[in-house]
Amino acid sequence: MTARGWFLFSLMGVVWGVPYLMIKVAVDAVSPSMVVFTRCALGAALLLPFALRQGGFGRTVRAHWKPMLAFAVIEIVGPWWTLTDAERHLSSSTAGLLIAGVPIVALLLARFFGAGEHVGARRVIGLALGLAGVTVLTLPHLTGGDALSMAEVLVTVVGYATAPLIAARYLKDVPTLQLITPCLTLAAVVYAPAAFLTRPAAMPSGEVLAALAGLGVICTAIAFVAFLELIKEIGPTRAGVITYVNPAVAVAAGAVFLDEELTLGIGVAFTLILAGSVLATAVAPKRDVRRVPWSTRQTSRADGRVESP
Repeated sequence: MTARGWFLFSLMGVVWGVPYLMIKVAVDAVSPSMVVFTRCALGAALLLPFALRQGGFGRTVRAHWKPMLAFAVIEIVGPWWTLTDAERHLSSSTAGLLIAGVPIVALLLARFFGAGEHVGARRVIGLALGLAGVTVLTLPHLTGGDALSMAEVLVTVVGYATAPLIAARYLKDVPTLQLITPCLTLAAVVYAPAAFLTRPAAMPSGEVLAALAGLGVICTAIAFVAFLELIKEIGPTRAGVITYVNPAVAVAAGAVFLDEELTLGIGVAFTLILAGSVLATAVAPKRDVRRVPWSTRQTSRADGRVESP
């Protein structure tokens, strides 16, 4: 992976490592619809001026509206609500562990989208190591949840695994800002009525407002720009490996900012996640293709002419 790819991968590991905590803080005070509406509206408002400055915004939307609509629904409109609603009953650690199934599902779905990414033993081992590390990291913290909340996270996993494949196949030539801005705008419009009807009776606390602002600015506007560029740089299935890094970042943040204890198990988990991420995102070495002796022999065509392969 290139230096730019590693930078984007590391950035995504951080900015999508904190949403689980922010969602948990916000959803305790406001409805899931309000959470999704706020982060989408903030993200769209921040990105729209930059998208318009690129020129041809309307033309781009008209030319690609079908795959854009599919991407918006599968990546944002559906999964963000189901994940947010699930965290009313699940701990953020549990949600992070379940979301770590994204690269596995993406690998299985890639065949149907013709992603064409080579899957060798090294990548399979890397995915397994990363998943093992996430399991070791989050297992002691699993709390809460029921069949419905688990199913909601499963919907989110399938959406997160599918949408990048759509972007890579049908939207790779669309400028990043002109792709994500209309998608966030659409999601904000969809959730505006529900957000209005479920608005809180009183102004939320400063902690909740900060969580909502962080979700909109950092985890949506900045994160989506970086994520779509990461997909273009390393492909959709490799980009999904960031879901292994996200729980590790969440635990590290807890240790740094909340003085939570770092144990031997956490150290082992970090090692597994790091090793798994490196292996799972590595590009397979190019094979040295050499002609076998018979490939250089002349062959006869049906019309009697002779040609070399």
